[in-house]
Amino acid sequence: MTAEPGMAKTPYEILGVAADASQDDIRKAYRKLAKTLHPDLNPGDAAAEARFKEVTQAYQIVGDEERRGRYDRGEIDASGQERQPHPYYREHAGGPGHHDHPYHSTRGFEDFGDLGDVFSELFGRDAAHGGGRRHRFHARGGDVRYRLEVEFLDAARGARTRVTMADGRTLDVRIPVGARDGMTLRLAGHGMPGHGDGPPGDALIELAVRPHPVFRRDGDDIRVELPITVDEAVLGGKVQVPTIHGPVAVTVPKNSSSGRVLRLKGKGVRAAGDHGDQFVTLRVVLPPHADPELEAFMSEWRRNRAYDPRADLMKKAG
Repeated sequence: MTAEPGMAKTPYEILGVAADASQDDIRKAYRKLAKTLHPDLNPGDAAAEARFKEVTQAYQIVGDEERRGRYDRGEIDASGQERQPHPYYREHAGGPGHHDHPYHSTRGFEDFGDLGDVFSELFGRDAAHGGGRRHRFHARGGDVRYRLEVEFLDAARGARTRVTMADGRTLDVRIPVGARDGMTLRLAGHGMPGHGDGPPGDALIELAVRPHPVFRRDGDDIRVELPITVDEAVLGGKVQVPTIHGPVAVTVPKNSSSGRVLRLKGKGVRAAGDHGDQFVTLRVVLPPHADPELEAFMSEWRRNRAYDPRADLMKKAG
């Protein structure tokens, strides 16, 4: 896998090896670079420290055979982030609004045994474990990214979720009320381990809200299309309308045409202590089967009370 022109370098290019290099060659290349760039050998050199972090991250990707394979297959990118989400499933646990969401993403960089061996070879046993006096380099661990699919109603109403991380840890995650598609939740301290005594990074969970067959979100408002019968359109009447908070009774006004919009105040998504609204668009639906009596009535009605709803349209069209 080679970087396209204008794109960031691949881990292989960062380490200065070919994409088909052996694991031993990759290890040797990293060891050589680490020995030159390690902050303990370049105190106060910010450029060397940045370069050291770059080659270390590259080695974390291709220095591990399994992770390298995933990178070569395009399953993860150079930062270890999943390129495509794995299938998602859920199990109810603990009642409504509380679910298990096992999912897979970046394997993570929790296993630093091989890096520890490299540092041991270069700087002695203490350097690998942060216990030696020479080891003055401390840096925060990198963040890891995950993608989590969330049901529409869970995002709108909020929910608690148990998430299984790539390393097998299970975390309780709160999906906030009104969560939006693309929102990122930060789980502090659940990312990659830090260097030396540096703190771990964070886990960043991007929410992907699944579409709903009935509700459509528009900002903090909810939009719904409501089918009504011919008699309800002409005579009006009370009908049940679904909302994200449960069904409510709504009065359809007399002489309602398709496309008329009714507003249900406060029935949208809660946000900043307030609620959005729900907008209901009426759609007149004829009976599923031909009705001779209705046809006879409409034929008589047409003869005596015909009207042209398109007259104004034709005038405006010129």
